[in-house]
Formats: sequence, C-alpha cells, structure tokens
Amino acid sequence: MNAFFVALSFLTRFPVPRRTDFNDWSCSAAYYPAVGWVIGSALILFQLLVADHFPPEVGSVLLLVFWVWLTGGLHLDGLMDTADGLGANRDPEQTLGIMKDSRVGAMGVLTCLLLLLLKGAALASVPGSLWVPLLIVPVVARWVLVAAICYYPYISRDGIGTGLRDGLTGVSWFLATLLTVVLVGVVSGWTGVLFPIVGLLFLWWFGRMIQRRIGGFTGDAYGALVEGTEGLLLLLWLLV
Repeated sequence: MNAFFVALSFLTRFPVPRRTDFNDWSCSAAYYPAVGWVIGSALILFQLLVADHFPPEVGSVLLLVFWVWLTGGLHLDGLMDTADGLGANRDPEQTLGIMKDSRVGAMGVLTCLLLLLLKGAALASVPGSLWVPLLIVPVVARWVLVAAICYYPYISRDGIGTGLRDGLTGVSWFLATLLTVVLVGVVSGWTGVLFPIVGLLFLWWFGRMIQRRIGGFTGDAYGALVEGTEGLLLLLWLLV
C-alpha cells in the first residue's frame, strides 16, 4: 500500500499518511492508473460542486484550473521542457541540455498554451455530462505512462524517473492493465476499448520520435506523453 501512496504523492497534491516509505518508489509506477482514478474522481466532484454552477465555457476553465492545480503542473512542466528541446532542432546532446534548462522558452510556452486551450475547448464542447471522460482520460493517460516506463529506454541517469522500471514486473504490469481495461469498460462500454488503443498508438508514435531524437525517454518526455495523451483522448471522446 505504501507504493500507492508514493505514486499518489508524486502525481498529485493529495496528502499521504506519514507512515509512507519512499523506498517503495520503484514499485509505485504500477499504481499510476489507480492514481488516475483518484484524479478523475476528484475532477468529477469538483465539477458537481463548483463547475456545474457556471456557464459551460467558464466551468470548463475552472475545471481545467483545478486539474492543473491537482497535479501540481508536473506534466505541463515536462511538456514545456520537451517542446523547447525538440523545437530547437539540435543534436541529441544539445537537445537534452535545453530540456534540462530550468528556463522556459517560447516554444514551451506556446505549446503549453495551445494544449490548455485545446483541453479547455474540448471540455466545454462535451455534450451532456463530463463525468465519463473526466474519469477515463486520467486513468488511460497514466496507464500509457506505465507502458512507456516498461517498454522504452530511460536515458537520464539521475532523472526523476530513475528506478521506476526496476519495480515493474510482468504481474504488476498485467494488474495495471487489467484495472485500466475493466474500469474503462465498465464506465464507457465497449467503445471505451478505443481509448487504450489510441493511447498506445500515440505512445508508439511519440516513443519512436523521442528515441530518434534523443535516444529514449526522460522525465520531461514522460510529462509530455501524459499531457499529449490526455488532449488526444479528450478529442477522441468528442468523436465517439
């Protein structure tokens, strides 16, 4: 259970019990989809208590602000650093140097703003209740992150994702996948199968591009993957 609390404290602002042992860091990645479920549940609660009392456009912005606050902007920070690095069109070493720079460039700011606009517009455009996409999108996006940790090389020796792959076993990967598929299937029916499939297709494209450009994933690339997956899945929900 401690590994779940480690994952929860890393991916969200939720307080965790003081007994949490952060030596369980390497086993925490398997619980990322479960943390996605917690995030989705919190978003639904916020929608019911706050966002639903405003016009859809305003409510979607408030919901997005809460979403960013709840995750501490962790993935957005990775998205901006990744966009700065890849947008510079430099060699792998220089690209990694740009991504590690704490300063944010124009490409990172533009990418962040455009993605937030896209997510906000998608939330405002969903017909009817938002509770289904709010629940399944965070879950699938973090399951895709687990797949990236499991199957793609991690190239940062002292990065934020160091050690995560060591704790992912075949059993933990299967359980994370089972949780994701069952939850998505129960919530959205058979059409929900599209969401993990599209998420994996995006991972395949993004993973190949990242490997070609810098040799593998970094913590920043993980963040960019989560944000990109969430935006893509919100668009998919509008289509289906």
